[in-house]
Amino acid sequence: MSKANAVYAQSGGVTSVINGSAYGVIKAAQESGIIDNIYGGLYGINGVLEEKLVDIAQEDPADIERLPYTPSGAFGSCRKKLPSLEKNRADFERIIEVFKAHDVRYFFYNGGNDSMDTAYKISQLSHDMGYEVTCIGVPKTVDNDLPVTDNCPGFGSVAKYNAVSIREATFDVASMHKDSTKVFVSETMGRHAGWIAASAAMAARNEEEGPHIILLPEIPFQEEAFLAEVEKIRAKLGFCVVSVSEGLQNPDGKFVADAGTVDMFGHTQLGGAGDFIANLVKNKLSIKVHNALPDYFQRSGRHIASKTDVEQAIAVGREAVNLAAQGLNGQMVTIVRDSDTPYAWSVGHTDIANIANKEKVLPPEYIREDGFHITDAFRTYCRPLIEGELWPDYQDGIPVYTKLMRHLVAQKLS
Repeated sequence: MSKANAVYAQSGGVTSVINGSAYGVIKAAQESGIIDNIYGGLYGINGVLEEKLVDIAQEDPADIERLPYTPSGAFGSCRKKLPSLEKNRADFERIIEVFKAHDVRYFFYNGGNDSMDTAYKISQLSHDMGYEVTCIGVPKTVDNDLPVTDNCPGFGSVAKYNAVSIREATFDVASMHKDSTKVFVSETMGRHAGWIAASAAMAARNEEEGPHIILLPEIPFQEEAFLAEVEKIRAKLGFCVVSVSEGLQNPDGKFVADAGTVDMFGHTQLGGAGDFIANLVKNKLSIKVHNALPDYFQRSGRHIASKTDVEQAIAVGREAVNLAAQGLNGQMVTIVRDSDTPYAWSVGHTDIANIANKEKVLPPEYIREDGFHITDAFRTYCRPLIEGELWPDYQDGIPVYTKLMRHLVAQKLS
């Protein structure tokens, strides 16, 4: 394929390191020899559909260099899932028409399961329409639920944030439980996979430190067993710290926090597993409970990001361009674990079809037999992913983050 332009876009819930992947793609594209101009899709695939492409060449180079130190999606992300080609071919044809108009032959989509599905469909249709577009998926999700890849950029940092927060909160509750809060509940993200809730366990150096109970989507919630475990821990320590995943389910498979609505992807809207657990403890055990919801804080906390996570985010962005330069299409970059001790990793790739609309849950060997905590095998897996710090610069006590100008290229279509 001759030299042409490229589009990079961000999709799904953002992370504290997704801009590291943007940086990796941009720098590799500028060095590649196969890409003339690299554009950014404004608010993900919406920017392509609306022909709103950011001219990255007009950005201050200093702002580009600060991208790995800046949380959120610098080009804007989206929650838009395109329907199947059979149901709505028009949107996909529009994407190809925009690419044609701007001589775009390379598309790098930075996202999770649903985003990989979009990239896969575009790679298929571009071939059918006779305008070849090389589509490469760049993995991103705090949920860590993409199959094939050992882990996902974004997870290491959200795991670190939650582990640190739980550790600090445990010290707080331990000092106050005598005549104040007896049970502290922290709700993490994680709809069907409990990776984030489980990662809170990295806070504990021994069994007396929290979290003392971890409630996972993989284990059906048993009310009586849970309350008995809370009382057992309180009898021993005087207090109990609980990490609960938002996707906690009843034995019948229904989310305990089902809000009765769905989001734009058709996923069930969850209304607060932490509230559910806190109210259960309060009503059944008649003790003081405090409930916290880190919510967006956990995925945007760049000030405490994992160095491993930042480095891997940049690496998968760079490798995406490398795969395109090799003429590979319909691939997603993966992270390969080469060794646990000492920790070593490399980058690989897999067909996007192996990723699209698939989820990786916690394997049984990572979950303690009683279902209320994790095993040493999980600690071995998670520990290197949260290690190291790569601090942003600070000014007046606040991190210095970059904000791109996002100048758009001239539109060519109606």
